[in-house]
Amino acid sequence: MDRSTLLPPRLAEILDDFALSDRQEKMELLLEFSASLLPVPEGLAEPISQPESVPECMTPVTVYMHTQRGCLRFYFEIPPEAPTIRGYAAILQQGLWDTPPEGVLRIPDDFYLGLGLHYILTPQRLNGLIAIMVHIKRLASHALTSSS
Repeated sequence: MDRSTLLPPRLAEILDDFALSDRQEKMELLLEFSASLLPVPEGLAEPISQPESVPECMTPVTVYMHTQRGCLRFYFEIPPEAPTIRGYAAILQQGLWDTPPEGVLRIPDDFYLGLGLHYILTPQRLNGLIAIMVHIKRLASHALTSSS
């Protein structure tokens, strides 16, 4: 099975954009995504959408999950002085928007390699990206078991 078929369509599109970009363009794209990160809506207070921090990430990252009609939306609180992490979070936010939990859980843990971020970020930053994705999958798994 082609790995791209495991990705939600919007996330696959984002991967394609990064795949066609050189090193400098990847960084520019990441910074563009950083500027598009949606803020956490006021009143996001469902039991499974309580904020959860990602302790493995050097940058303070708090993830909120909202469930709507069986699909997930993720929101992040990340300091503005961390544009690369904010950019990655925006990629996940846009790429996973309204994806059911099963779709989130199918995403390969190393999908970020398709973005080519391992060419422009330090290993320590990459560990943070991996931790964010693992955390999102944990929330998606919780949403799946809560709806059963």
